[in-house]
Amino acid sequence: MPKWLKDAVFYEIYPQSFYDSNNDGIGDINGIIEKLDYIKDLGCNALWINPIYDSPFMDAGYDVRDYKKVAPRYGTNDDLVNLFNKAHEKGIKVLLDLVPGHTSEEHEWFKKSCQANKNEYSDRYVWTKSVWQGIANHPYVAGNAPRDGVYMLNFFKCQPALNYGFGTRDSDFQMAPDAPACISTREAMKDIMRFWLDKGCDGFRVDMADSLVKEDDERKTNTAAIWANVREMLDKDYPEAAMVSEWCNPTSALNLAKFHMDFYLDHHGNGYNTLVRDYETDGGDHSFFKCGAGGDIMRFLNDYLPKYKNSKDYGYISFFTCNHDTPRETNSLSINELKIAYAFFFTMPGVPFLYYGDEIGMKYQANLPTKEGGYQRTGTRTPMQWNKGKNLGFSQADESMLYLPVDSDANAPTVESAQADKDSLYYTVKKIIALRHNEEDLQADADFEVVYAKEKEFPFIYKRGNLTIVVNPSPNAKQVPFDMTKKKSIFEIGAYDNSEEKLMIGAQSFVIFK
Repeated sequence: MPKWLKDAVFYEIYPQSFYDSNNDGIGDINGIIEKLDYIKDLGCNALWINPIYDSPFMDAGYDVRDYKKVAPRYGTNDDLVNLFNKAHEKGIKVLLDLVPGHTSEEHEWFKKSCQANKNEYSDRYVWTKSVWQGIANHPYVAGNAPRDGVYMLNFFKCQPALNYGFGTRDSDFQMAPDAPACISTREAMKDIMRFWLDKGCDGFRVDMADSLVKEDDERKTNTAAIWANVREMLDKDYPEAAMVSEWCNPTSALNLAKFHMDFYLDHHGNGYNTLVRDYETDGGDHSFFKCGAGGDIMRFLNDYLPKYKNSKDYGYISFFTCNHDTPRETNSLSINELKIAYAFFFTMPGVPFLYYGDEIGMKYQANLPTKEGGYQRTGTRTPMQWNKGKNLGFSQADESMLYLPVDSDANAPTVESAQADKDSLYYTVKKIIALRHNEEDLQADADFEVVYAKEKEFPFIYKRGNLTIVVNPSPNAKQVPFDMTKKKSIFEIGAYDNSEEKLMIGAQSFVIFK
């Protein structure tokens, strides 16, 4: 396990929307370099950058045309190496986004795989034996290539599935995961990883990490074996390199696949979802951090605790404020509610991720036309809001050239306005991240214990090492059934009264006692 993960706090950057340094309307690598001091001052000491590889951008770069080339709109390979170097000088690690399950249909591998004559790439993707032979339970494309066969898709039409084999096989085209062609695909992905690790990359966030072997078993055993093999390479040759999986099954991702971190994704009805986005069940909103919504911490704990206990000896579960696939939490939560929710995320075990702009309360821009396969996700990918200048400081380009429109609200939050307001969400985020760095008991591997949690009741109390954390997102003050008079507050949102034997925690309050 890389030691630096213990105290890591990640900042996710959607590169095309972060900062435009050359005034073409699209964020770029040099723009990220210019803002490294801002990221460091915020307290984040690691980056996850969404795909920056050459691509036709049918899916915002998750359709890779060349894994070893930076997309010209972002800069050059030399610019990326410079980013690695500049970030390292400031004590910041950098993870790239690895897309192992598919490529663009414009990738050279796929072009060669489409050829009628047999070649070394013929089996790099999943093909049937005949154009009249479909693929059960999977999307596929027929009649689009010289070769006789149909090819499987991994997601959008532009993303042919790479071939890692099938766990269960009932057709003649399906290969075993240990077939030479499938091993070749795995080794090609390891080669790409080595290419960037040798240039200074500190690891990878892995897109759709559980999607490699098709018709795998419930635990994704065959897919996990591929990643365990990758982990062997990292442990041997790049022991400080880290990987985080888009999986949301820590028992498989951490215990079996040997990832260092696994995202706690926003899947409807799971524990994370009940905290901040439980607004689809009956048209209401029952999120735990939504004041007065009737949230229930047990719905979170019943899902989270088994996952945490089963996997904590193998790696870290990663909470995130939001990501590029998820509606920003301002969609349903107020700034006060966000302060408490974010304080919770940054005081939980594991390695946390902060999505760009969440620290200032950027809004989810509903009803934007889809951009590069974004669809409903597009409203979460709008430009970072730096100041009240042109295009909110994102770019000096003409408004018509912008990758996506900036927030048109006259009261749109910006970094500039947030830094001028000591009561802003920005300062709450900055303060809790600083506390996490200063207190080992708040870091990734410190103990976690539930002290008080009851169904449909408040407050929720938990311990991290010697720290006791009391959370009351409800609209009413609540009495804590413990003597807390000997403990001292080291962080607080809202109010509390600790003068009597039993603590009274105010409405919408969050306090850390030591």
